[in-house]
Amino acid sequence: MMRAAVEGAAQGAAAANQPRPKVLAVTVLTSLSDADLAALGHSASAGQLAAQLGRLAMAAGVDGLVCSPREVRVLRDLLGPTAFLCTPGIRLEGSAPADQSRVATPAAAIRSGADLLVVGRPIHGAADPAEAARRLASSISAG
Repeated sequence: MMRAAVEGAAQGAAAANQPRPKVLAVTVLTSLSDADLAALGHSASAGQLAAQLGRLAMAAGVDGLVCSPREVRVLRDLLGPTAFLCTPGIRLEGSAPADQSRVATPAAAIRSGADLLVVGRPIHGAADPAEAARRLASSISAG
């Protein structure tokens, strides 16, 4: 399925005379905890499962992974510098994780090797979105 996605992206890009877009594979949703995975029948931890799935996805030719910021360091070490790692689950220091189980601050995600941070609720759910954006930018700079 992942190989077909990469091939389809290449064919579509060629037909449109455009560069091929990056194809990313999702490892383990950031909302799932180890207990959630066990309830689904997985004996591996979220980190172990993300590593297994990440290896398979990269072998299939995807450009990178969508992964929890908690797994970025392991995946970066496992897959090297060319794997593109996109991380949702970004939260400001001290903020509630909401429905996310595996979160990190922007600085922690960047220090771990994230290439792209996905930030939504920390800004749009904030009482002062502009201030939240400034705090996020400061945390990114610290990373």
